Amino acid sequence: MNNLTTTPDPVSNQENVLILTPLARFYQGYWDNLLALSYPHSLISLGFITPNTREGNAATAALQAAIAKTQNGPEEKRFASISILRQDFDPPISSQDGAERHKKENQKARRSAMSRARNSLLFTTIGPYTSWVLWLDADIVESHPSLIQDLAAYDKPVIVPNCFQRYKNDKGQWDVRPYDYNSWQDSQTAADLAKKMEPDDILLEGYADIATYRTLMAKLADTSEGRDKKSIIPLDGVGGTALLVKAEVHRDGAMFPPFAFYHLMETEGFAKMARRLGWSCWGLPNYF
Repeated sequence: MNNLTTTPDPVSNQENVLILTPLARFYQGYWDNLLALSYPHSLISLGFITPNTREGNAATAALQAAIAKTQNGPEEKRFASISILRQDFDPPISSQDGAERHKKENQKARRSAMSRARNSLLFTTIGPYTSWVLWLDADIVESHPSLIQDLAAYDKPVIVPNCFQRYKNDKGQWDVRPYDYNSWQDSQTAADLAKKMEPDDILLEGYADIATYRTLMAKLADTSEGRDKKSIIPLDGVGGTALLVKAEVHRDGAMFPPFAFYHLMETEGFAKMARRLGWSCWGLPNYF
């Protein structure tokens, strides 16, 4: 590992990237987006973890079919290695319905389970030659083909782009709107709220009755054509839709707390843990 590098030019330096995805549903668009990545597939390993549920079984079967087709196809599209794990614990909520998943009362149990899944996936798949870890959500169906190179070019320990969702607006026209609100800069209000909480309570973003007044990266985005896509800001919390981490940050002990860590859990708790270990977190508000 003495020769292991994490540089702004990972392609030239032949740096291995591990893409990790907790996957409860399989979307063909997600797989097609992976295949479209311009980073050399021979330097990419994939890791998945699926729940032991009926939906998880269906997702695993669809994933295996996509893998078989790709790995038996053109050599330049094949990935270096692919691992599929099954969760060894029951999901806290059985439904994958968006409204159910985002109910406030479900958040602590859901995020704890997601943290456990992420940690299991990470600790099982990271290898001695892994330079970068890219966390990519299973419903990401569109990204820049150069996503890995673009993020690595900043040479930051932890970096996250903005994540937007395509939708049809009131005029019936295609538009974009923010999707991930977990990348933020902290506020004094949030700090004051945390001081009044019990040790196991967590602060949540996006709920009207817990107004933290944090600066949300999603709200800082410039959606104009002439925007500065290279604009970069420091962050205190990060989301996990598309999160690039130098592998040494994880090796140093930064993981996803399945418990309240400074009143944060999962990816936001990971950012706090990384920062406590001396690593910085960064965001790209205009890159999406």
